[in-house]
Amino acid sequence: MDGVVRTRVGYAGGSSNNPTYYNLDGHSETIQIEYDETRVTYEQLLEVFWDSHHPTGQPYSRQYMSIVFYHNEEQRRLAIESKEREESGSGFSIVTEIIPYSEFYLAEDYHQKHYLRQESSLIQELSTIYPDISDFIESTAVTRLNGYVGGYGTPETLEKELNSLGLSEASQMRLLEIADRGLVPGCAVP
Repeated sequence: MDGVVRTRVGYAGGSSNNPTYYNLDGHSETIQIEYDETRVTYEQLLEVFWDSHHPTGQPYSRQYMSIVFYHNEEQRRLAIESKEREESGSGFSIVTEIIPYSEFYLAEDYHQKHYLRQESSLIQELSTIYPDISDFIESTAVTRLNGYVGGYGTPETLEKELNSLGLSEASQMRLLEIADRGLVPGCAVP
């Protein structure tokens, strides 16, 4: 999605410090999105949130709750309004919680950039570009690549930015093959 700078997978909403996948203590798995407010709005991010999952089903544990964490009163208001719109438009009760952000804990390395990790040739090349895992996680290019491999984005956006992602010609060709099998045409993410 134009304006998304980076994403990180982690845990939030619980009571303990430094949760792990095997010791969440009330935290839920979540994604932290860093974005440029001059290029994408919070409302647009909320639209993608609602379109990207099924907010009507009760999760079997808090780990997989549907939650929007807000950082200020304006975000809270917008999240509540968007939830109400979704609920009235769907005719179903939305179980998504809207709660204040308190702390985000980065998940273990192996949870980061899930879609991209399914493509060994791309991961191999990226590990030479980003030998330090924190650089890999923080990279805007890696964030974008993860979205494209996950089937998000538009073919037009991929074509425009393909040369700026730092990939070899072979990896660019692989990414185009992935795109041919199914970027979501109307989806503005990665």
